[in-house]
Amino acid sequence: MPASYAYLGPEGTFTEVALRTLPEAATRELIPYVSVQSALDAVRAGEAEAAFVPIENSVEGGITTTLDELVAGTPLMIYREVLLSITFALLVRPGTKLSDIKTVTAHPAAQPQVRNWLKANLPDVHWESAASNADGARLVQEGRYDAAFAGEFAAARYGLEALETGIHDAENAQTRFVLVGRPARPAAPTGADKTSVVLWQRDDHPGGLRDLLGEFATRGINLMLLQSRPTGAGIGNYCFCVDAEGHISDRRVAEALMGLKRICLEVRFLGSYPRADVALEDVRALHPRTSDDEFMAAADWVARCQDGRF
Repeated sequence: MPASYAYLGPEGTFTEVALRTLPEAATRELIPYVSVQSALDAVRAGEAEAAFVPIENSVEGGITTTLDELVAGTPLMIYREVLLSITFALLVRPGTKLSDIKTVTAHPAAQPQVRNWLKANLPDVHWESAASNADGARLVQEGRYDAAFAGEFAAARYGLEALETGIHDAENAQTRFVLVGRPARPAAPTGADKTSVVLWQRDDHPGGLRDLLGEFATRGINLMLLQSRPTGAGIGNYCFCVDAEGHISDRRVAEALMGLKRICLEVRFLGSYPRADVALEDVRALHPRTSDDEFMAAADWVARCQDGRF
């Protein structure tokens, strides 16, 4: 496998900035790809060891392009996640004034994060989506648009200047990125982990989603992402992308996955990996009585009852 990481390019994306925070990125060749799909396909084809792509932001939720790619096609697995605080700059060609701007571009996920700023400052501007924020900057450099929302750091790369900086509608906005590779044994648990799965119901019936969520709730497993995605099999046919606290090697998580495998048409395991948003002490404080020791003690009690030793 090549010692390279694919990422959503071109150079100068928030994705590249987040990727470079991983220590192992310093030992890999970092190769930009034009889309999330092409970056993940590079992994599937064996052209890259892993791909680094955005999967969720704190304003709009899950990045549907990434979720759909993980739901369909040859299975892949998440190994790491990174959280990056996001603020935008309005990048323009030198000499451009705010009153000159008639067209603007950025990645679709950026629009909800700057919508109010646009309404207040450029109410008549025409928006068009780009493959990435950095690609939007490149298109401005080429003269196809007047301005782009991107990271301020992308200005120098594309010969632009930041007309406005610190643009964001929501305070403390963050985007979550994931390192995705081919399926293998998950990393050892840290005690502050996350497990991602995709769930397909056997049929549509009242309480169907409750049945799926109950496998987590009865074991004290908190969910951090629940998003439905269409299966393509017709209106009303959905699967569910789920991020849950814990690691597949934890007794409570393993039991929940076994329960889901029993009642679901299909379960796709997307990986167990260290959380980027919480410390181990916080996990223990928030969720008592869910440790492996407590699950083992409960199992031992059942065994003693079966033996008549209660």
